[in-house]
Amino acid sequence: MQQTSGASRAPFIEQALAPFIRFSHVEASGGIVLIACTLVALVWANSPYAPAYAALWDTPVTVGFGEMVLSKTLLHWINDGLMAIFFFTVGLEIKREILVGELNTLGQALLPVAAAVGGMVVPAAIYAAVNHGLPSLSGWGVPMATDIAFALGILSLLGDRVPAGLKIFLAAVAIVDDIGAVLVIAVFYSGDISLFSLFLGAGMLLCMLAANAMGVRHPVVYLLLGAVLWLAFLKSGVHATIAGVVAAMAIPARTRLPAGAFAVRVRRLLDSFERADSDGGPLLANKAQIAALEEIETACRKAGAPLSRIEHALHPFVAYAVMPVFALANAGVALGGEAGGILGEPVALGIVLGLVVGKFVGIFGVCLAMFRLGWASLPEGARLRHYAGVACLAGIGFTMSIFIAGLAFGEQGHLVATAKLAVLAASTAAGLIGYVVLRLVGGGETPGRVS
Repeated sequence: MQQTSGASRAPFIEQALAPFIRFSHVEASGGIVLIACTLVALVWANSPYAPAYAALWDTPVTVGFGEMVLSKTLLHWINDGLMAIFFFTVGLEIKREILVGELNTLGQALLPVAAAVGGMVVPAAIYAAVNHGLPSLSGWGVPMATDIAFALGILSLLGDRVPAGLKIFLAAVAIVDDIGAVLVIAVFYSGDISLFSLFLGAGMLLCMLAANAMGVRHPVVYLLLGAVLWLAFLKSGVHATIAGVVAAMAIPARTRLPAGAFAVRVRRLLDSFERADSDGGPLLANKAQIAALEEIETACRKAGAPLSRIEHALHPFVAYAVMPVFALANAGVALGGEAGGILGEPVALGIVLGLVVGKFVGIFGVCLAMFRLGWASLPEGARLRHYAGVACLAGIGFTMSIFIAGLAFGEQGHLVATAKLAVLAASTAAGLIGYVVLRLVGGGETPGRVS
């Protein structure tokens, strides 16, 4: 009986984990592309063609017509425009996790939320302590971030050595981490506020929420309203990428056709499709079959939530285009012979200690405390040392850390370059340490035991 019960549960577990597995596969392979673009940027910026690298991203790009034009450098279009799509995808992930994922209930969310908070507060405190009283203190937000693409990419290299529950935990921590980063950017790294533009953006958001409430499901409506929302935020002083997260909150997450009604309708249409195939002729000439197929497609669209469809469609684009292009444009740091000295500067030291030490102490310390106090239990097959390895991997800041560094230091070129170099060094160290720790961890542990 136990074997039958276990076998019957297996398909259900596989089906429940399927969306996350697909997501992690995209992130993992996207991480490889991200690494490749980072290396290309570093080699290019330290080659005889370095001036061409700098000139490319300083190229002005103008969009519009007549007097309605928007002109920015290519780098700004990437960081303010293309990255808004990245933040929009992050917003969709956040909404999904809150509605049906690991952040859906207090019990599920308690451990990853507490761990993520610890993993943000401790690195920021370490950085602030190292840079106290210095102009570089404004970069305290840089070591707070975790790059989910790189972290999940390294976990994928370990295969079955890492329990599935641990991957879900890391993804949940990274998503809560993203929420923190978005709040930090919105509150601390935005410029002078234009109330008119901000109210215009709020108006667009209300229109998107109204469209959601009225049952509008076509993505073009939300695309057009979201574009105006992004433009309003761009002019408001609140960083434009925040518009992506805000817009994601208005994307419909409910289906227009319940699962039961969908199943009944599709069965009826499939019966009609089979009955219409009486003469065995080509499908192209059978109008009844074509009509049945079109109705099935319509039913499929109504049975799927726009949030999941859009998120599924955007993930490959973000993983294979947005983030690699961002890395190519931002990771090119001239190393020279002064790299060792640069890493000894307070801004670099604060970032390295924050990501490598602070993330580990903050995340693992919280996990250890919650396990010891009985407020959380280890998932099946996981050991405490698994969480130590994951806490190390969370020190891979990369994309978000580099992004925040650009916001924190603005036109202070030396500090920006120093911060980027420190992020690259710290992320590499954290990734290697996390990989080694997880590689050395033995088999599973009885759930609930802490060792």
